[in-house]
Amino acid sequence: MTTARLRLTPGDVVGPVRRRTFGSFVEHLGRCVYTGIHEPGHPSADADGFRADVLALVRELGVSTVRYPGGNFVSGYRWEDGVGPVAARPRRLDLAWHCTEPNTVGVDEFMRWAAAAEVEPMMAVNLGTRGVQEAIDLLEYCSVPGGTARSDQRRANGAADPYHVPVWCLGNELDGPWQLGHKTATEYGRLAAETARAMRMVDPDLTLVACGSSGSGMPTFGAWERTVLTEAYDEVDLVSAHAYYCEEDGDLGSFLASAVDMDRVVAAVTATADAVRAERRATKRIHLSFDEWNVWYIHAQASKPPTGDDWPVAPPLLEDHYTVADSVVVGNLLVSLLRNTDRVHAACQAQLVNVLAPIMTEPGGRAWRQTTFHPFALTSRYASGQVLRGTIDVPTYPTSRFGDVPLVDAVATHDEERAELVVLVVNRSTDASTRFEADLRAFRAARLVEALTLSDPDPHRQAQPDDDGATAPRPNGTAAVVDGRLEVDLPPVSWSILRVALAGQGA
Repeated sequence: MTTARLRLTPGDVVGPVRRRTFGSFVEHLGRCVYTGIHEPGHPSADADGFRADVLALVRELGVSTVRYPGGNFVSGYRWEDGVGPVAARPRRLDLAWHCTEPNTVGVDEFMRWAAAAEVEPMMAVNLGTRGVQEAIDLLEYCSVPGGTARSDQRRANGAADPYHVPVWCLGNELDGPWQLGHKTATEYGRLAAETARAMRMVDPDLTLVACGSSGSGMPTFGAWERTVLTEAYDEVDLVSAHAYYCEEDGDLGSFLASAVDMDRVVAAVTATADAVRAERRATKRIHLSFDEWNVWYIHAQASKPPTGDDWPVAPPLLEDHYTVADSVVVGNLLVSLLRNTDRVHAACQAQLVNVLAPIMTEPGGRAWRQTTFHPFALTSRYASGQVLRGTIDVPTYPTSRFGDVPLVDAVATHDEERAELVVLVVNRSTDASTRFEADLRAFRAARLVEALTLSDPDPHRQAQPDDDGATAPRPNGTAAVVDGRLEVDLPPVSWSILRVALAGQGA
């Protein structure tokens, strides 16, 4: 059996585990909002029409932050349509997804849902078809206590206190020609800077996110970030990155190495941001908001929007049904985000319910967990404290997309208060188990608390609505701590979480 060896020391710290790493994304797209988080006729619906069964799963998932309302949707969105009496709200064509938007859920409903779900809201403003004035109007509506037209409008709509939204995205994917209001980098950079300056006149403490390129495969990637940040560096805090992955043409080996590409995206965008910083002789450093990431079978039938005269409300769209292999990749992408915690200060898995989602619903019926639910939930629950860099000795294997890549990938977190070390590890081998050993002698490792592994003899097995636990992680009986070394056998195509209590302190 091949062996991978990881050496960890408490002083080799990358940075803190950031709660905003465990963000998600709710867009007015498909059934994410309507019959997803919101379904007034559902047996579990609360007074606002939100599904209590979905709220319970969101809390179990451990989501920290939710980006809203888009996504492509935001570039044509008029936020005023979604406030005030629901019966008086206009229905609009959503050109992004060729649907009809009823505006039943808007800013106030989303904020009440976020409070019920115990998540921090991250708002996006429309810089596609709109601009500075509309952005500061929305900020005034959300953040000013009262005494102005927009804040008094919010109060009249039932929210006496401001929402205090801390993070705002300045548009979405505006280098994409599919985007309403598609712009050049210079056009967008100047608009982003102007909008940011105006928003800071209302609240100087906001965290503002500039649009990076919509993907590393775009011809604009790199040059876009450089130009945008040259225009807006002094006004923004983060620049966004987006990345989606899928298994193509049966190439499971390359798919399992998707995190290699995520690492490269982080390195490229941060290098560009740092180059602009050096040119400007700036003191602050721009970090990343990886506010769209996931597995997405973008060319599948489920991802094709309606056409022609068909403008439905909330049709099933982008409803990928995920496999065990998909969940292993999701777990590995979380490893990458944690490994880059010094530069990735926020991240949002796209999306939360029904659309590329860990949570699925049936209209009027069940809510259930996809395979990808589990690595996210467990990582959010147990990764805390500081992220450790570690040194890993591991064989490589060849891939057609990324060249030779490590057979095993891992990251560890060390929480002194909890007196716990958590190791997240992925075996990318498609056909063989791998022995994994972590040298923990620098920590006085005491005992193994838990070892869970997500795998299946069929890596393409999917969870089912009536048995969503069939593909959940299971205890790994091969794991043990022996003489300060953590040892475990990793089955092929697997993700594992290993928790170790440290000597002299409680678990």
